Amino acid sequence: MFRISREIDFCYGHRVCGDPECGHLHGHNGRAVITLESEQLDELGMVLDFSEIKKVVSVWIDEQLDHRMLLDASDPAVPELEALGEPLYLMEGPPTRDRIAAAIFAFAQQRGIPIVACEVVDSL
Repeated sequence: MFRISREIDFCYGHRVCGDPECGHLHGHNGRAVITLESEQLDELGMVLDFSEIKKVVSVWIDEQLDHRMLLDASDPAVPELEALGEPLYLMEGPPTRDRIAAAIFAFAQQRGIPIVACEVVDSL
């Protein structure tokens, strides 16, 4: 079994309504760490060429998550931020790191990337 990981940095804002520490609009410098796995290497000796990860996953993160407010679709701030033209990424449920990781994982998996794990951490 072969595993590789790729780190993708992005910046985002969010809030988790009702959470005492994360309930106000604020931002993070985030890093998605995606792990891919394969039982065999391709003809070039890779699980997957990093340029393919960049074309698929990095581009999606840049277009959908980077420099956006990630909010629960039911967040009461959504209509106001939309009226201001703020870039949003709306989620079903609170935009926790766990749900952000799940969204990245699901996107990569739907695109045929052999992803086995996704972690979202704060980057320094």
